[in-house]
Amino acid sequence: MKLRKAFYLKVIKLSRLYEFILDSFLSFLYKRSMKSCGKMVRIRPSSSVFFGLENLSIGNDVNIPRFAHIFCTDAPLTIGNKVVFGPSPTIVTGNHRIDIVGKNIVDSHEKSPENDKEVIIEDDIWIGANVTILMGIIIGRGSVVAAGAVVHKSCPPYSIVGGIPAKLIKYRFTIDEVILHEEKLYPEGERFKRDELITIRKRNECKKS
Repeated sequence: MKLRKAFYLKVIKLSRLYEFILDSFLSFLYKRSMKSCGKMVRIRPSSSVFFGLENLSIGNDVNIPRFAHIFCTDAPLTIGNKVVFGPSPTIVTGNHRIDIVGKNIVDSHEKSPENDKEVIIEDDIWIGANVTILMGIIIGRGSVVAAGAVVHKSCPPYSIVGGIPAKLIKYRFTIDEVILHEEKLYPEGERFKRDELITIRKRNECKKS
């Protein structure tokens, strides 16, 4: 029994080695097919789906794990720096057209401008497992998206959002903490100003009410 288990474990390790080699080869091809791709980008093409690589831009130090589904065939997808995804993310920058009388949805190939919209995922973001991000969304810098969320509206910087549909749960930091945090991480010209943060948060409070 022990010998059999040891054999099974060796087979599992060999299969992982095969996946690693295949991913390394495919990653080389995928990254060079993207609109742009930074350094320290880890993707798993052998167990994921990518459509529209020519519209995909990825910054530095980004990890897209297994079972990702990325669809950006007709609108751009931009992923910033230091973004981490949990397992099985889905990002869709387009939609089917459903308003053509006399045609089945699957046969409606003529698209309107509103059927495809850019998705932007800014820097320093954690997207939990099984998150779905729909077209036209901006996920603000420093945000966290809880596992299982369906994001159909943009998220303000340093927000924590979750649910179906995703809603603002709270902010990661107070405004003073955001300012201190950004002083340590970003050059002066890239930091949020206090007035900007106050305006953004007031605007989102109005939307909630």
